[in-house]
Amino acid sequence: MGHTMREVAKRAGVSPATVSRVLNKTQHISTEMEQRVLEVVRQLNYYKNVHARRLATGQSDLFGLVISEIANPFFPEIIRGFQAAAWDRGLDVLLCNTEYNQSRTKSVIRKLIESDVRGVAIMTSSVDRSVTSDLIAAGVGVVFCNLGPAEKLVSNISIDYQRGISQAIEHLVELGHRRAAVIAGPQDNHTAVIIKEALVAGLQARKLNPFPVLDSNYRVDAGASSVRTILSEPEIPTVVFCGSDLIAMGAMSALEEAGVKIPEDVSVIGIDDISFAFLTRPPLTTIRVPREQLGTIAFEALEVGSSQIHRCGPRA
Repeated sequence: MGHTMREVAKRAGVSPATVSRVLNKTQHISTEMEQRVLEVVRQLNYYKNVHARRLATGQSDLFGLVISEIANPFFPEIIRGFQAAAWDRGLDVLLCNTEYNQSRTKSVIRKLIESDVRGVAIMTSSVDRSVTSDLIAAGVGVVFCNLGPAEKLVSNISIDYQRGISQAIEHLVELGHRRAAVIAGPQDNHTAVIIKEALVAGLQARKLNPFPVLDSNYRVDAGASSVRTILSEPEIPTVVFCGSDLIAMGAMSALEEAGVKIPEDVSVIGIDDISFAFLTRPPLTTIRVPREQLGTIAFEALEVGSSQIHRCGPRA
C-alpha cells in the first residue's frame, strides 16, 4: 500500500498543506524546506494522487495541446515550450494529434472535455474554428494560432509572417533575382493562406510577379511534385518561395534530380527554420518562426484564462 501525504508531512516535520504546496508548486516555499519534503518523498517513493486533488480543489491539473501531425518537425519545439511551461507550474499536458482528419478532430475535442482539461491550445490551422464550440460550451478556455479574433473564452496568437517575408524578398532583390515562383501550403489551412498572400503581395510590390503560384500540402513529396510542374514551364524562375521548410526540402530534392544547381541556377526559400533545415546541401535558407516561444506563450495565455474561469466557480 502506498504512503499518504500525511505520512510525508509527519516525517518531514511539516504540515500536509506544505507538502501539497511543494508538490504542486502553488506557493513559494523556502529552499531548505522544499528539499526536506522532496527528500522524504524520494525515500517513501510517494506519488501524489491527482484525482484526490481534483476532488479537493474542483480544478484539473491537465491542459490539452492539439497539433496536426506528430511526425511533422514543425511541432516538437511547440510541444517542448508548452510542456516545459506546464511542468514548471506542476501541471500536466494531454497531447492530441488530428492527422488533418476532421472526424478525428471531433473525437479529440470530445476526449479533451471528458478528460476535464482546464484549457486547450490548438496549435494547428488545419481545423475549422467551429469544432471548438463544444469546448467553449463546457467552459474550457481555448487558444488558437492564426485563426481569427479573440472572444469570450477564446484567445488567438497571431504570427507576423509579413516582416520575415519582406526581409527575405528584399535580400533576393538585392541579389538580382527577377523571376519568382511560389509553392504554398494547403488551401484549407488558414496559416498557409496568410503566408501565400504575404508572399504574393510582397513579390508583386517589388515587380517580381510570381508565376506559377501553386498550392500543395506540408509534405516533402508535395514540394517535389510542385517543382516538376514549375520546371515544365517555358521559363523557370530564379527563386522559389515555399510555404514551409518541408515543402522547400522536397523542392530542393526535385531540382537536384533535374540537374538544376542550388543556388547557382535557382534559389529556394523556406519558412519555419525546422531543425532538419541545416542538413540539406546546401543548407536551406529559411524564415525563422520561434516555435518554442509560441508554445510557451500559448500555455501562459491558457493559464491566465483558466485562472479567471476558476475564480468564477468550477465547471459542473
